[in-house]
Amino acid sequence: MGSDTSKSKKRATQLTEEEIQLLLKNTHFNRQQIKDWHQGFLKDCSKGKLDKKKFIEVYKQFYPTGKADKFCTHVFKTFDTDNSGEIDFVEFLIAISVTSHGDIREKLNMAFNMYDIDKNGSVDSKEMEQIVTAIYDLLGEENRKGENSPAKRVEKIMKKLDLNGDRSLTKDEFINGCLQDDFLKNLLAPNA
Repeated sequence: MGSDTSKSKKRATQLTEEEIQLLLKNTHFNRQQIKDWHQGFLKDCSKGKLDKKKFIEVYKQFYPTGKADKFCTHVFKTFDTDNSGEIDFVEFLIAISVTSHGDIREKLNMAFNMYDIDKNGSVDSKEMEQIVTAIYDLLGEENRKGENSPAKRVEKIMKKLDLNGDRSLTKDEFINGCLQDDFLKNLLAPNA
């Protein structure tokens, strides 16, 4: 008999060749790193899925000094692509790769998707303010007075990036504007 590797038979704790290929294409990790990450992932979640609470715990290891909770909630929503309330290994490793190794365009693209909370294809200043606050929390940024307050920062960002004056940013306005502005680049893609 041929080997039976139908989708329904695959357990969440197994890593298929198909998934490895997908990760090789979409992350900055090699095959051995992917396998090592997978072993570590299974140590943290033996069922092969991370719920939001566990995801935040794992993610905090990357940012031990900040308060990662708010930021992680956005990251989690972005990468829980099937809205199951859980992230599987593939979704997890793509999230880690983009946030820690991705090039600036990938990061800004991800940032945009995170900021577009109502998923309408643009971000308004309220959505931007929520995420700037979350990024401040994550990075442990204490200075939030005057020019550095999230509201003022967003006002500046909008003034600079909202080219057609409609009080919201399309993905292109957002990405191109951020690429032209060093301060924004550092704020919105801190590891780039």
